[in-house]
Amino acid sequence: MRKNKYLSLSLVTVSAAAIGFVVISACTDGQAKAKPNIITKEAPQAGAVAKIGGEIITEDQLIGDDKLDFFDLKKREYELKMDRLNKLMVEKLIGGEAKKNNMSLDDFVNKKVIGGEVKISDSEYNKFVKEKHVPESQLNPQLKERIIAYLQSLKKQDLVQNYLTKLTKSNPVEVYFQKPKMNVNVDPGNSPWFGGEHAPVTIVEFSDFQCPFCSRAAETVTELKKKYGNKIKLHFRMFPLPMHKDARPSAEAALCVNDQGMPKFWKFHDLLFKNQDKLTPENFAKWAKEAGADEAKFKSCFDGHQFAKVVQSDTEYGEKIGVKSTPTFFINGQLVNGALPLDQFSEIVDDELASKKE
Repeated sequence: MRKNKYLSLSLVTVSAAAIGFVVISACTDGQAKAKPNIITKEAPQAGAVAKIGGEIITEDQLIGDDKLDFFDLKKREYELKMDRLNKLMVEKLIGGEAKKNNMSLDDFVNKKVIGGEVKISDSEYNKFVKEKHVPESQLNPQLKERIIAYLQSLKKQDLVQNYLTKLTKSNPVEVYFQKPKMNVNVDPGNSPWFGGEHAPVTIVEFSDFQCPFCSRAAETVTELKKKYGNKIKLHFRMFPLPMHKDARPSAEAALCVNDQGMPKFWKFHDLLFKNQDKLTPENFAKWAKEAGADEAKFKSCFDGHQFAKVVQSDTEYGEKIGVKSTPTFFINGQLVNGALPLDQFSEIVDDELASKKE
């Protein structure tokens, strides 16, 4: 993320591959290459993006299986616009207040908005270290100083945002571009779930038991469960990544436990994520017993690879709908990528719950 003095702004990056392509293109001999005959004109009908051999091509046909990639681009564009909008609000609204006080924007923000030095308490520091799983062995004075500086910058940003909230309370900022939405019809299958059977919000998670980001997401999932209860129904589908050698056996083991009852699955789910460095068949059997499963039945199921095909089916289905990384969530079909904090999940869940009441 690109930072300005008070707000975190998105940075549009150019890949090394794209740069390499430009360099190679610049070094070619300049000879004209044969190209298809393409002309640009107004669409003959709504939804049309091209016409090939007399056949109208729709946007859905153009995007095909790359729907998530296109959505990601639109989402990044929206986030960049919102970051730029935040910067303009600081310049124009807080800048206007600074002008009234015959002060520069920097002085006004530092003295009137932030109010001098920002202090970080030990409890705030310790909470950050715990939430981000920073190893104690790495907590040297230099890293501690960087963490405190980062927390100070976040607190300053919060103070600026609070001031903007105050300034816009009776005079809202009007925005004429929409937040992109993409609804994917996601089949939860017969996957393990918790929540209300007929809940208005369905969340389908694709996850990997050896993925460290999935472990963090598991904590958010627990928070979602506590916050929303039967208002949501969350399904867990297996998506073991090829680079994680213990992920597929873990997924098979989890489904063997699930075969003895979903409450046992969720206990086993938590044990797997809490012990990602100890994912062995011996521990699977031990944790299955701790979760309340019959150990002999579990071993028979696991040793016989009873759910290997289900794990493969989950993976193939995830790939089919565009899942490329873990964790990936679909909230009533809306894509959420990565181990995001609870408030970002809640924003979508709350919107969905509100829309169901309308």
